[in-house]
Amino acid sequence: MKIAYFDCFSGASGDMILGALLDAGFPEAELREGLAGLGLAGLELRCQRILKGGLSAVRLEVLVSGDVPERRLAEVEALIDASRLPAGLGERAMGIFHRLAQVEARIHGLPIDQVHLHELGGVDTIVDVVGALLGLRTLNVERVVVSPLPLGRGEAHSTHGAIPLPAPATLALLSGVPVVASQVERELVTPTAAAILTSVASDFGPIPAMTLSGVGYGAGAYDLPLPDVLRLILGEAASANDGTVETLALLETNIDDSNPEIYDYVMERLFAAGALDVFITPVQMKKNRPAVVLGVLCRLADCETLTAILFSETSTLGVRQQWVERRSLKREITTVQTAYGPVRVKIATWGDGNWKAAPEAEDCRRLAEAHHVPLRQVYRAAENALAVLEPK
Repeated sequence: MKIAYFDCFSGASGDMILGALLDAGFPEAELREGLAGLGLAGLELRCQRILKGGLSAVRLEVLVSGDVPERRLAEVEALIDASRLPAGLGERAMGIFHRLAQVEARIHGLPIDQVHLHELGGVDTIVDVVGALLGLRTLNVERVVVSPLPLGRGEAHSTHGAIPLPAPATLALLSGVPVVASQVERELVTPTAAAILTSVASDFGPIPAMTLSGVGYGAGAYDLPLPDVLRLILGEAASANDGTVETLALLETNIDDSNPEIYDYVMERLFAAGALDVFITPVQMKKNRPAVVLGVLCRLADCETLTAILFSETSTLGVRQQWVERRSLKREITTVQTAYGPVRVKIATWGDGNWKAAPEAEDCRRLAEAHHVPLRQVYRAAENALAVLEPK
């Protein structure tokens, strides 16, 4: 499986994304050919290799001559519909434009059909969005992961006057995404980049496990303390046929002074708030005190909520957080018939026809209680019924 990791240590913009894709192997001729189908009058692409902080990177500039129309969303949709883009790519592009327009409409208090595209970058945005999707498709990228995004400070100028940074549209588009503060007084992540990256990424976090196959650098327009480039890392991961790989958060805290009766309640609250797994490990702490490590596995977007529960419901004063990569097998739920009734069974598959299965414990327990038979007897009946099945 081909993975693309966008390492945004100096931020991201639409032209930086495109420059990184070009440097990583996306042919410039294919970009120009794909954009030609949009029929954008007066469009010129200027692509050159430059040095940014000693790093060789591709700088892409979108130049437009003549009067540029202020397109509304419906006009952009008509433009995309009339284009010769590959099947499915136009729909993905419109999904990104819809997100941009919805955010701008909410911020400015306008109906979505009245938002002019000049607020979103006009031709620049169309080129950036369509070009990024074309580049990922051409490079056969199957999974996109993005680093936490740095957000600058200061102010920027728009048709509405000065606005604070990070731009309101950028913040709205990055809801649920891990971000880090930067003291740089520049717009480090543009709304266009935020819309593209959050639309194509399956995960945000550290570099995923992969075999490195290529690197590309896309140059920005600023001179920053770090090189103003976006780094794209390409690699090969395990086959998607063996399941999914995702970046999760692991929250852990050591507790040596709580009533153990609270843990059942705390676990219920954590699961209800989105925890994927909760576990307790006995440990020995300072002064030879017996204690536990309370661990929570969760999605990155749920970290703050679950950390707040740990602080409010336990005696802990600190919670450790780290990112972990989880690889999980494909699974499906089927139902088998037994002499005691139906039992749901979870079947996992991997590789070339390998599979394993397990009856749902709650179903077996319910039937054992209803028929007054040992639980292991119901398990055995479900396993015997499963033995004659072949997973799809």
